[in-house]
Amino acid sequence: MPTVVIASPKGGAGKSTTAILLGTELAQAGAEVVLIDCDPNGSLGLWAGRGRIPDRIRVLSDIGESVIVRTIRANDQDGRIVIVDLEGVASRLVSRAISQADLVITPMRATTLDATVGIRALALIAEEEEALDRRIRHSVVFTMTRAIRSKQHTGIAESLAGQGVDVIEPSLMERSAFSALFEFGGNLRDMPAQGNMDAAIENAAQFAQAVYRRLIGE
Repeated sequence: MPTVVIASPKGGAGKSTTAILLGTELAQAGAEVVLIDCDPNGSLGLWAGRGRIPDRIRVLSDIGESVIVRTIRANDQDGRIVIVDLEGVASRLVSRAISQADLVITPMRATTLDATVGIRALALIAEEEEALDRRIRHSVVFTMTRAIRSKQHTGIAESLAGQGVDVIEPSLMERSAFSALFEFGGNLRDMPAQGNMDAAIENAAQFAQAVYRRLIGE
């Protein structure tokens, strides 16, 4: 089954939130999910320790450079989706994880700074493609967006599209429920209500569906 790597050299871009939303929504849909935490901040481990880990999800923490490839391959089995949350720097660990990916997702906020730094992740992917002599599918998802898009957001999206970069729709909105996952753990469906829960669940579910379509080649 596929391996999804969440990669961005920009801190605060929403990598861990993206990984958790994707993992919990895929598990809710019936998939077996392994979340691999390679971030020194241990955000996935923090989330896992806050509450009951949802059914069909396993979390592996403190996975470093020396074992990342072996860990991905050991868990890349039929019926499982592996999701890797990487550290926010360009490193050999990041490169090794990207080399195993079926899909790399780069979260970025819709700002010029985030887009400029986030593009570096695409350069890392290109380097691995050249080294491996194979294409690594990759996409960008905007995070912490507003209902009404700014001119900056629209301009960045158009620029990425003009460069042939796949942008996942819908973007992940700025939702209090998303950030509250790190306070309560679990998933969006079993946490105490935080803002408009129905809208948050719909946003996360549609995002996961968009990723799944890419994984099956649509």
